[in-house]
Amino acid sequence: MFKNIIVTGGAGFIGSNFVHYVVKNHPDVFVTVLDKLTYAGNKENLAGLPSDRVKLVVGDICDKELVDELVQKADAVVHYAAESHNDNSLLNPEPFIQTNIVGTSVLISACAKYDVRFHHISTDEVYGDLPLRDDLPGHGEGPGEKFTPDMRYNPSSPYSSSKASSDLLVRAWVRSFGLRATISNCSNNYGPYQHIEKFIPRQITNILSGIRPKLYGTGKNVRDWIHTNDHSSAVWKILTEGKIGETYLIGADGEKNNKEVLELILKLMGQPSDAYDQVRDRPGHDLRYAIDSSKLRNELGWEPRYTNFEEGLQSTIDWYTNHRDWWEAQKTAVEAKYAKNGQ
Repeated sequence: MFKNIIVTGGAGFIGSNFVHYVVKNHPDVFVTVLDKLTYAGNKENLAGLPSDRVKLVVGDICDKELVDELVQKADAVVHYAAESHNDNSLLNPEPFIQTNIVGTSVLISACAKYDVRFHHISTDEVYGDLPLRDDLPGHGEGPGEKFTPDMRYNPSSPYSSSKASSDLLVRAWVRSFGLRATISNCSNNYGPYQHIEKFIPRQITNILSGIRPKLYGTGKNVRDWIHTNDHSSAVWKILTEGKIGETYLIGADGEKNNKEVLELILKLMGQPSDAYDQVRDRPGHDLRYAIDSSKLRNELGWEPRYTNFEEGLQSTIDWYTNHRDWWEAQKTAVEAKYAKNGQ
């Protein structure tokens, strides 16, 4: 069992939730968080965690000397750190190439050098998108309706292209350099600590701020939502029981289109269901994501626990309502950025 793990990007949204999960459920594990603390990383996401269990190292995964120093003392690396916002990647792809591709290469080179177990967090967006259900023959469970681990990559943005590139690097290091690695591709996460530029927290904090929520285009784009706590339990299962060289898809059968999600947020927050504005759609906006997680469930015995989306969404609304000090200082700048792009 792993005693000392590094979590890159552990002060970000999904990474910090994983750190909280490990501290709560695995008391013998010490976590070193390596995070650059960019706008998406926040040391407050780790507030309250015991110092004898968690150490924050502020640094860049592209820093070879720092990564080498940390990795040689670790049993495993769980790699969450990434530039991850599609809109930002369309405006400036360079940080995505640097962090997601170069940074991953630095990490896997160090892990191969010291024979350290590596788990790579990827995204379902590397597969491109799927037809909407209305576009499927007979609206049935037809071939290609969900992403599977053996589907070809077809990324559509600089963000998803950079993540696809990092996945391929990991696979190459497994084959060529004996890297002990696994990969997971997860669907859209929601829950506490998510940056307010993202869809669900943006709408929640808009309503809390007296701003009308915003919907891209018609809102028909479908995402397969999973609570971040379920993502965390799946990653731990793969890290400890997954087969080296394998890719596992993580999903909780939570398909909903953006319009449905926004209208549910409005309902839960006591607002009229049509109290939002439609704005210009994102260029190249993927139509639909859907995950087939049967490999993870059948081979490793994982099951999601947070399967009631309305309850999970309500708890997320409650978190942002009760933690205004966590997000309010950023709100004006985030909305100004969207306004500049007509969104």
